[in-house]
Amino acid sequence: MSHQTATVGQTGEDVAVKFLEQNGYTVIARNYRSGHHEIDIIAHDHEFLVFVEVKTRSCHIPESMTYGRPSRAVGLAKQRNVVLAAQNYLRQHPQNTLQPRLDVIEVYLKKTVEGAPPQLLNIHHIRNAFLAR
Repeated sequence: MSHQTATVGQTGEDVAVKFLEQNGYTVIARNYRSGHHEIDIIAHDHEFLVFVEVKTRSCHIPESMTYGRPSRAVGLAKQRNVVLAAQNYLRQHPQNTLQPRLDVIEVYLKKTVEGAPPQLLNIHHIRNAFLAR
């Protein structure tokens, strides 16, 4: 992964955390790892424990993306990874009684000149993006 890609991904996760907090969620973990499985963000509101996969794209306008919507990058292998990590988290935290939910947050950043911080174009929160299989 290039430094540029890592920076875009990290910025996307930071934006997603801020978005969740502004919308009434409490973030309880970032980059949760369980073995080889990882979840970008774990948060909760009054009803759900939300396991969030963040996908970020850098583009000039969201409609001009070369690779399609960011959520399309959450294929079956990635879904399985998130589900297994979520199951491990739930086993480690049996006291949590909130309903689990699997979400994807798409973050669209405006391409900027080298060295300038990316600018947020759009964010899209997909609730119940996929189901545990």
